[in-house]
Parts: sequence; C-alpha cells; structure tokens
Amino acid sequence: MLYISHLLPDREMAQVLEQTGAGVESIEFSIAENLDNLKENILDYRGRLRAMGAEHLTIHGPFLDLNPMTFDSRIRQATMLRYAQAYEAAAELGAEKIVYHTCYHPDIYLLTGWAQRTAEFYQEFLENRKEIKVVLENVFDREWEPILEAIEEVNVPNLGFCLDIGHAHCYSPRPAEEWARAMKKHISHVHVHDNLGDKDSHMALGQGNISLSRTLMPFLLDEDEPTFTIECGNKETVLASWEMLRDLKSCFF
Repeated sequence: MLYISHLLPDREMAQVLEQTGAGVESIEFSIAENLDNLKENILDYRGRLRAMGAEHLTIHGPFLDLNPMTFDSRIRQATMLRYAQAYEAAAELGAEKIVYHTCYHPDIYLLTGWAQRTAEFYQEFLENRKEIKVVLENVFDREWEPILEAIEEVNVPNLGFCLDIGHAHCYSPRPAEEWARAMKKHISHVHVHDNLGDKDSHMALGQGNISLSRTLMPFLLDEDEPTFTIECGNKETVLASWEMLRDLKSCFF
C-alpha cells in the first residue's frame, strides 16, 4: 500500500490519488493548533478526505517540543496528551497506522537510558490502545540500536518502526541500506524521499544519491511488504517518486 504525504494542496492531492491509487498520510494532526480544536478538525478533515477521494489513511503524529523520554514530568504529560489526541484523530478517521518521531536529538540528549525511558512511555501509552499500528520514525537518530532496543522492550504487536530513508541518509553515518537490513524485522512503514547526504531536502527518488535498489529491495521482495509514504513537497516530485517505485518493483518481478 502506498500513501502520499499531505504536503500538497487538496486539489493536487485529489489528482495524485486518482492517478496513483494511493492513500493519504495526513500531517494535519501533527500541528498543535489543530489538536487544540480536535473535534472540529476531525470533522473538517473527514470532509476533505472524502472530497479528495482518499480511501486509505495514515496519520503523522505531533513532534515539535515533545519528548517521550523526557525527565520532566510536565513535558511527559504534554507529550502523552498530544500523542493521545493524534491517536484519537486516527481512530475517528479510520487510519491504518500512526507515525511518531523518536524525538531524539543528538548532542542534546544522552543515549544512556534513552531506550528504557522511551519503552516506559510507550508501554503506558499503548496499554489501552491496540487497534492502530504505531510506528516510530527515525529523524536525527545516528544509530538504530536504541530504537530497536526500545521497540523490543515494549514487545507488543502494534508497535513497529517507520524507516525514513532520507533521514537515515543525511543524519546517520551508517548507510540507509544498513538501517533497512538491521531493522527489517520491525519495519512496517517506510518514508521515501531522496537527498544528497548533506541536508533533508526531500527530493524525488532518483534525484539524490541514496542507493534505492539496495535500500528498498529487501522490502520489495518480501511477501509481507511494508507500506510506503512518498514525502515530497510538490506534485512533480511526488509523481516522479511514484514512477521510480514502480520501476524498482518491476525490476524484481
């Protein structure tokens, strides 16, 4: 299943969905202002999804100023609240998955105890939330081991990993294909976009220098293929990425 990140105007999203048959990954509920008016925005977004012809949905959760592993009880409460609001929106709108950033920032937070505290947060958060698949997305993370440790410590079927290949390529010293191999057991969602390794530029697939065949081949050959979201900021780069994914898949079958 393919999704398109809702970075385009609704009219263009409708055109892209019609052409590709993709679903939508909504960023609507990653914005604090929209969470403050949750009921109204769920109702409004339901109508927008209908108008775009979206039949499948994932939600991208909030991340700005939030931190699941925080030592500050008030920040933890705020993070729990915002995550719960986004999860509520996902449940109300029938989303299949919800994506949360790891919120790890190198050189600000130590990794000592990170996995344990992150696991404690998600154990509490997921205790009574079983119906939607929750996936943790790498952003500034330089290593996969702490994320792997946290996911395996929580050890519930509805917690997995979202590999963002662009983030891995420009923020981690370890190649994206190594992330794919190391985390494959837990990867159920993949964010795809490209860059030159210098910044998170969200280019179309093939415009940067990520080794797409080596990174994506393990998933494209797998019977239990994860879902994908194209995260590009205009219609042209979205469609170019869609065509690249089709071409890659056709090479393996």
